Amino acid sequence: MSTPVAKSRESTIVQIDGTWVSVPSGINAIEAARMQGKEVPHFCYHPKLQVAGNCRMCLIEVGLPKSGTDKKPILGADGFPEIGWSPRPQIGCATVVTEGMAFRTDSPALREARKGVMEFLLANHPLDCPICDQAGECRLQEHASDHGQASGRFAEDKVKKPKRVPIGPRVMLDNERCVLCSRCIRFMRDVANDDCLGFVSRGSHTCLTTHPARQLESNYSLNTVDICPVGALTSQDFRFKMRVWFLKETPSICVSCGTGCNTIIGSREGKIYRQTPRNNEHVNQCWMCDDGRLNFKDLHSPDRVLTPTVRVRGEVFKTDWEDGFAQIAKLIKDIKPSEIAIVASARMTNEELFITKKIMGVLGRDTVTADIVPRQQKADHLLVCSDGNPNSRGARLLGVSQNGVRLPTITGGINAGKYKAVFCFREDLSAIGVTPEALASIPLLVVTGMIRTPTVEAATFFFPGAGFAEKSGTMINVRDRLQRLNSAIPIPSGACDDWLILAKILKAVGGECPESFDALFGQMVQSVQAFGGLSWADIGSGGVPLHLE
Repeated sequence: MSTPVAKSRESTIVQIDGTWVSVPSGINAIEAARMQGKEVPHFCYHPKLQVAGNCRMCLIEVGLPKSGTDKKPILGADGFPEIGWSPRPQIGCATVVTEGMAFRTDSPALREARKGVMEFLLANHPLDCPICDQAGECRLQEHASDHGQASGRFAEDKVKKPKRVPIGPRVMLDNERCVLCSRCIRFMRDVANDDCLGFVSRGSHTCLTTHPARQLESNYSLNTVDICPVGALTSQDFRFKMRVWFLKETPSICVSCGTGCNTIIGSREGKIYRQTPRNNEHVNQCWMCDDGRLNFKDLHSPDRVLTPTVRVRGEVFKTDWEDGFAQIAKLIKDIKPSEIAIVASARMTNEELFITKKIMGVLGRDTVTADIVPRQQKADHLLVCSDGNPNSRGARLLGVSQNGVRLPTITGGINAGKYKAVFCFREDLSAIGVTPEALASIPLLVVTGMIRTPTVEAATFFFPGAGFAEKSGTMINVRDRLQRLNSAIPIPSGACDDWLILAKILKAVGGECPESFDALFGQMVQSVQAFGGLSWADIGSGGVPLHLE
C-alpha cells in the first residue's frame, strides 16, 4: 500500500512510475518527473521558453483515473484511483499534470520510441563529436548514448548543409549539427524581443538562418549558445579555446551593472576562458547579457599594471610595497583633513568600502571630502539596468557614497589645486574632468587599480589590485540583494588583493584593521546593522535579500 500523500491548494496528486506524489499545480510532466529525480529526455523543451513540441524526444505514457457509472474515480486497495492507460505515448513538455493523472517515464515501449526519434535525428547528423566544440556538454551525445542504438540503418549520403557560418559578431552556426529544436528562435523572439532567427526550406533540408538583411547582433545573442542542446551554435570568443571538461567552474556574480547576474566562471591554470549565466530566479533567472559575460578580458589585458610604483621628480620607478606605505605614513602627517579628498568606486566590494570608510574616519570624517563615481546608463527591457556600477547600494550603505553629489566639488578642488592629498581607488580621475596638469601637480596622489590610465601614470604611489574574478567579497545589487563574489583564479604575481592594500593604507594613516579577510567580514557584518550578523555561509551561492530604506 502506498504512503498517503499530503495535498494542498497549490499542489496536485499524480502517479509517477507507480508512486503517488504531490507536485506543484500547473507544471508539465517533465518538471514533475525532475522533481522526483527522474529525467525525461528532451531537446526542444526549455523551462523558460514556450512549449514547441518539435523534437518528440520527451515521450511518456499517460493514464487517467478510471470512472464508474456514477462518474466518480474508481479507487484501488491503496485508496488511490485506478488508472486507464492511453495506448499512444504523448510528449511530456505539452502534458500538464492534472489531479489523479499517472505517467511512466520508462518502459519498453518508450525506450523503443526514443530509439526511433534518435535514429531520425542522427540520420543526417555529422559524425564529428571529437572536433565539436559542444563535446562534453552535448545533449544529443548524452541521449544517443542513453536512448539510442549502436548502429543506424540510414544508407544514403547525408544531407550537406552550411557550416561555419557567422550569423552575428559573436555566434557561429553549423547547420549540419542543428536538430531544429527552435530554442534559439523562441528565445530571440519571446525573451530578447529581437525576432531575427527562423527556419527555411523543408524536410531534411530545413536550415536555421537569420531573417533577410538581419544579423544575430543582440546584446543577448550568446544566450542562444547556452541553450542550444547540440553544437550548432557556438561562441566565437570561446570556440576551440578549451575543452569544457578541463575547466574549473566557480560560482560568482557579474560586475558590469547593478543587476548582479549570477555567473559561472570557467577557468584553467589561472586563465579565464568563459563566463556563463548561473540560474537565480531572484536575479537573472538563467540569462545574461553579452557585455557582462565578456567583461573578464581586462584581467588578461596587456595594459594591466602588475608592479607597485612611485613617482619621484616626474619619473616613475618600481617600489617595494612596505616602503610605499611607509612613505605615505610620513607624508600624510603634515596634511590637514580639509586638504584631503577620496574618490572611491562602487565597483569595490563591501569589505573594501568598509575599510575605505575607516580611512575616512581616521583622516577626518567631517572634513575629508569623499564620494564615488556614478555611472548612469540606458537600461534595457531584460537585465541591463540604469546603474552601471555593481555596488552603488553597498557604497551608500557603508557611508562612502553621496550619490556623486560631492564629485564636482572634488574635481573642481583638484583642478584648483585645493587638495594636497588625493586617494583614488579603482577610478580614473581624468575620466571625471581632472586635467592632466592638475593630476601632475597633486603633491600626494595614492592610486589603486589594474589597467594603465592617466591617473595611474600620474600617481605618487600606485598599488596594483585584483580583478573581480581574483578576489572574494560581497556586493549589493539594485534590488538590495547581498551576493558573494568568489575568487576563480589566483591574483597574478606583482598584484595584491584590494582589501589588503586598503588595510595597509589604513594602518599607514593611523588606523587598525583585521589581519584576515574572515575577521574583516565578521567585523563588517557586526558593525553594519543592515547585515544583521550574517555569516558567509548564510549568504550562500544565491544571495540574501536585505531590507534597506
